[in-house]
Amino acid sequence: MPRCVLYAIYLNRYFRDLEFWHHLFTHSSPPASISKTAEFTFAGQRFIFTCDPENIKAVLATQFNDYGKGKVFLDEWEEFLGHGIFTTDGEEWANSRQLLRPQFVQTRIRDLEIFENHVQQLLSILDRQGTEVDVSKLFYRYTLDAATEFLLGRSANSLGNADSDFALAFDEVQRIQTIRARAGPLECCVPLWSFRRGLKVMGSFIEPFVQEALRKDPSELDEKEGKESTWLDSVAKFTRDRTVIRDQIVNILLAGRDTTAGTLSFLFKELSAQPRIYSKLRQEVLEKVGSQRQPSYEDLKDMPYLQHCINETLRIYPSVPYNVRVALKDTSLPRGGGSDGHSPVGVLEDTVIGYSPMYLHREPAQYPAVSASFPPVMQFSPERWEKWTPRPWQYIPFNGGPRICIGVSDSFHFIYAIVKKLMLGRSNNSRLRK
Repeated sequence: MPRCVLYAIYLNRYFRDLEFWHHLFTHSSPPASISKTAEFTFAGQRFIFTCDPENIKAVLATQFNDYGKGKVFLDEWEEFLGHGIFTTDGEEWANSRQLLRPQFVQTRIRDLEIFENHVQQLLSILDRQGTEVDVSKLFYRYTLDAATEFLLGRSANSLGNADSDFALAFDEVQRIQTIRARAGPLECCVPLWSFRRGLKVMGSFIEPFVQEALRKDPSELDEKEGKESTWLDSVAKFTRDRTVIRDQIVNILLAGRDTTAGTLSFLFKELSAQPRIYSKLRQEVLEKVGSQRQPSYEDLKDMPYLQHCINETLRIYPSVPYNVRVALKDTSLPRGGGSDGHSPVGVLEDTVIGYSPMYLHREPAQYPAVSASFPPVMQFSPERWEKWTPRPWQYIPFNGGPRICIGVSDSFHFIYAIVKKLMLGRSNNSRLRK
């Protein structure tokens, strides 16, 4: 099994992780190729990898209390994300969820104005660069700026300044953190000087906003509720704990920037290669919103083809392609054992469970047979969503169960705002590529 681990590390270096999953299921015993559940042990640690929808449902929903992020994950990510919603389990996670969820169910006009303002800044940069541009980095800067203004009331201004201290620090901290998480027992060999310097820069940007919010008492924050209120103001009404607020800001910022920017990048990668889909989407935006009016929340809900385009992007390129949980106690998985791969599998405490939404979404066995009305699985076709609905746990771009993403609505608004402007701000002959 050491060879298997080294192979996984090699593939990860070249962004070919999906090949590792395919290797696992095709080179294991016959049940693994049937059940899409395989395991190996390395350095005394048992790993189970699964893309079986029933197993994923068990881990994320029906046996939710049996699985979680675990202590090792918290130890690896605590310096960056603290005890936030993405690193904790049990009561601590539930408290984070209860604190944050109300802040993502409000539909405020101010939020759309934030997205719109940053889209305008992005468009001004695109107009200076010619007709063919690489937009991926710009999307990451756009989502960082919009996310910081949404959360704190002030943008990081990375679109206006590519050398923004906060943006560069955030990228570096995230880069080193990814290395640490994958280094396992060799984490002690990872140099951390740039990581900790980046954390200080991030702290110096975020801390003044936290201090300002905490200087106000809850009654002042209540009076501010409305157009001038920020996400931070809303959270500060419910907790006065500086560390809790800081941890949640960084957690939401990490999720809000990367997932949205990645989805935008892959969406426009596909649109640039398929003028027919681009034109059809542009026509829907024109008919529903027009070329001048800013879209309202109601408009955004009334553009089915745009929704299909985003769903199809997340089907082929889910924002979190690979994920992991740990057994918090002795438990089981419903399938993957026995001679036919359909019997339960015993799972001891601390067993690592890996699952891949990307592999699941691209598995032909999960779909109807290819036909005139249902294109091949890897073909980008928003039209497939007009008559096809995924079965439960066949499509999980936002996870599922109690930990399902709470920011889906805001993420979609980020995407809607920029799609509308790029659809109408550039001609059909313009090409955007990732």
